Amino acid sequence: MIEVKKHGRNVHELIIKGKNIKVAMFSDLHWDNPKCDRKTLTKDLDYCKANDIPIHINGDLFCLMQGRGDRRSNKSDILPEHNNARYLDSVINTAVEYFAPYAHLITVIGYGNHETAIIKWQETDVLQRFVDLLNAQTGSSVHTGGYGGWFIIRQNYNGSAMYTTKVKYYHGSGGGGIVTKGAINLTRALETYEDFDVFSMGHIHENSCRNDVRDTIINDVNGYRLHQRQLHLMITGAYKEEYEDGFGGWHVERGAPIKPIGGRILEITLRIETKDGVRSTIRQIDSFKFPV
Repeated sequence: MIEVKKHGRNVHELIIKGKNIKVAMFSDLHWDNPKCDRKTLTKDLDYCKANDIPIHINGDLFCLMQGRGDRRSNKSDILPEHNNARYLDSVINTAVEYFAPYAHLITVIGYGNHETAIIKWQETDVLQRFVDLLNAQTGSSVHTGGYGGWFIIRQNYNGSAMYTTKVKYYHGSGGGGIVTKGAINLTRALETYEDFDVFSMGHIHENSCRNDVRDTIINDVNGYRLHQRQLHLMITGAYKEEYEDGFGGWHVERGAPIKPIGGRILEITLRIETKDGVRSTIRQIDSFKFPV
C-alpha cells in the first residue's frame, strides 16, 4: 500500500514498508510526441506494476508543442489522435486512458518547462487537469509537485521505526553538455541545496548517477559521533528519441548527440550494524537503469 502525504505545494512524503525499497524516478517522457519511445516506456511502467514500485515523475510528462500559435509546432510532430480542434483536451483524455493502469503507483508529478510553457502561452494548466481527471476516473491519489521540490521517503523497516531519506528534485535547466553530460549541474546542486540525501534532475536527456560523501557529525542516543554522509545524485533520461538516423531536424542541426532512453530506479537498503558496542542503522542508496 502506497501512502503519500502533502505538506506543501511542492513537499510530499511517501510512506513505504521494507528494509529494501525501490522508487522509479522518471522525467522527460514527452508522452504525446511521436518520437516518444512508447514501447520502452510501456515496458518500464509494466515493470513497476509487476513489482509494485512507486513512481515519481520529474517534469515534462508532456511535450505539448503543437498548439495554435506555438512557434515550435511541426505538422510531423503530432499524433493522429491529437490532430483536431481540441488539441490539448485530446492529449489529456488519451493520456488518462494510457496511464490509468499505473495510476495507483504514481505518487507525485512535477512540472517541466513544457508544462509551464503552456501555462504561460495558453493560460491553462494541462498537468493539473490531467492529474485531476486521472484521479477522478481511477480513484487514485496522484499529486502535482513543483518544477522543483522535496520528496521525502519514510521507510518503515521493522514494524515501528521509520527511517527518512530526503530527495530534492529539480526538473533542470540549461542544455547540458556533450562533454560534461550534466556533471556540472550536479555539482551546482551540492552548492545550492542543503540536507538532502538524494538529488534528482532531468531536462538534459542524460542518464547517469554519482555518489558524493560529506564529513559531518551527528548526535543520537550514543552522543556525538563522526558520520560520513552518503549523497546520491542522479540524472534521469528521456523517452523522446530525437536523433533517429541523424539525417536532420532541430536536434541534429544543433549538434546534439544520441541520448540514452529511460528513467532510473532508486534503491534504498537498510541494515542494522553493531560496532564497538554502538548499534546503528546503515543505509545504502543507489540507482540503476530499468532492466532490458
